[in-house]
Amino acid sequence: MKYGSETIRPYNEEESKKAQVTRMFDHIAGKYDLLNHTLSMGIDKQWRREGIAFLRPFAPSNILDIATGTGDLAIALYRSLKPERITGVDISEGMMAVARQKVADAGFAKYIQFEKQDCLALTYADNTFDAVTVAFGIRNFENIRKSISEMYRILKPGGHVMILELSTPEHFPMRQLYRIYSSLVIPHIGHFVSKEEAAYHYLPESIKVVPQGKVMTELLAKEKFTDAHFKTLTFGICSLYTATKEI
Repeated sequence: MKYGSETIRPYNEEESKKAQVTRMFDHIAGKYDLLNHTLSMGIDKQWRREGIAFLRPFAPSNILDIATGTGDLAIALYRSLKPERITGVDISEGMMAVARQKVADAGFAKYIQFEKQDCLALTYADNTFDAVTVAFGIRNFENIRKSISEMYRILKPGGHVMILELSTPEHFPMRQLYRIYSSLVIPHIGHFVSKEEAAYHYLPESIKVVPQGKVMTELLAKEKFTDAHFKTLTFGICSLYTATKEI
């Protein structure tokens, strides 16, 4: 079974989604932070705080941040939780180059490292990490179920997964307002700032069809996670998913 977001690609139908997403993020890496914070009006920082708050009681010491991008979540995780180690992984070297510079500037290079990895085939041993996080990356995965299976595999028993993903509001008037914003405002701002119009048409299209709400928690449960829950943030614009690997 393919989920809708797995079939949405930035540029064409011939090339693999992985190759196109890699190229897209390499191209917009230098403008990504400006665009991200502008398009979310800065609310994305609060969403990350919500996700980190879920992990805080468990005090994870070794965290894997998948689809780490420019490292915003990895840096926020370290500042808040002070784990022994955070490994950020991504398929875009361009995005991670920005992340490495940000981490160096913050003085956290000893604690946060970045590696190019494919989330469908992570090279880490079973039962390695205390927590796995993904912020705004699920919609870019070529095979979501396989990626979640990999998250389960590399988590230690009793470890936790925390996923943040953009979602489509369900209720009036936010649903209607968000539809206008995502279809008109996001592509125009994206093109103006990054000159990469395709990326910011791809963004709202992929959000529409990424697994959301109960569908996502059921997907986590299918991959053996327990205590799978979700809650919506900011009127449903973002969703927080959490689950545990059984001891």
